[in-house]
Amino acid sequence: MIPPEGALPAHDGNRRLRISSVKIDVFDNQIEPALKALKKQMLAAGVFKEMKRRAHYEKPSVRRKRKQAEARKKRRKALRRSETVDWRDR
Repeated sequence: MIPPEGALPAHDGNRRLRISSVKIDVFDNQIEPALKALKKQMLAAGVFKEMKRRAHYEKPSVRRKRKQAEARKKRRKALRRSETVDWRDR
């Protein structure tokens, strides 16, 4: 399978290939705003986090612990958000 032009292949936790496309149009040689927009899209797509994670080998046990910590953080954030919503309803 050949990914579309400009696509960045990445693997998710289930070892499936995930393709996220980041594309920026440059108008009138305005490079600085285009780079700023590219960086913003790459940050939102998680490309920088993925590059940092793949810089070195991660043992399976460390990977499991990292994923569990991310899940705990995500649950706490969702709980905090739901508590905030309940507080505002009063």
